[in-house]
Amino acid sequence: MTETNGRRPILRATNLTKDLPLGPVVVHAVRGVDLEIYENEMVAIVGPSGSGKSTLLGLIGGLDTPTTGRIEIDGVDITNMGEGRLTEVRNEKIGFVFQFFNLIPTLTALENVALPIQFANHPKFHPEKRARELLELLGLGDRLNHRPMELSGGQQQRVAIARALANNPPLLLADEPTGNLDSVASEVVLEALRNVWRETGTTVVLVTHDRDLAARMGRVMELSDGRIVREYVPV
Repeated sequence: MTETNGRRPILRATNLTKDLPLGPVVVHAVRGVDLEIYENEMVAIVGPSGSGKSTLLGLIGGLDTPTTGRIEIDGVDITNMGEGRLTEVRNEKIGFVFQFFNLIPTLTALENVALPIQFANHPKFHPEKRARELLELLGLGDRLNHRPMELSGGQQQRVAIARALANNPPLLLADEPTGNLDSVASEVVLEALRNVWRETGTTVVLVTHDRDLAARMGRVMELSDGRIVREYVPV
């Protein structure tokens, strides 16, 4: 992999497209996207509803298959990878955070975070010890044994962030992670993501329609009609 300013690309997409059939019409959801995102970056992909943000995130996270193009995660080409191997790569190299928390309601915060380690083919951590460390990093050391319904929305999202980091992936993808929260909880979750970035060096790619939130990232890519139309570093 090439390096820029001493940093290697964690994510590279080349001529990425995604066509979605909608009855007799084909929607070109992603149109020829090229991007490189480097280790220890915080990048926002911003755009209005329908601009293709979530579709693009699904492609670069290996949750969907592109119509054309190539995707590399941490030097591994996932474009035409079989589902079994792709599941392994997602578990080892990519953490996902979504607008809805998707926590298992019968498990405690500690158990939710430990789960991905228990499913890893080659676990790098002791599940409970790692889960405890991450929850404490995210300010939830006093909520380890609480179940999701006993936590606020912001606390649940921080548990989801900890779970996404369980296997120490080099890349964290967050799709509208504050979209289901009020302004106070959103601020706490954003600061949690920034703390994760500072403490672990994980590359964070955040999809949002909120330009104020995007402006607090290290780099912003603006998406419109499935294309990156602007890229800039916020002042």
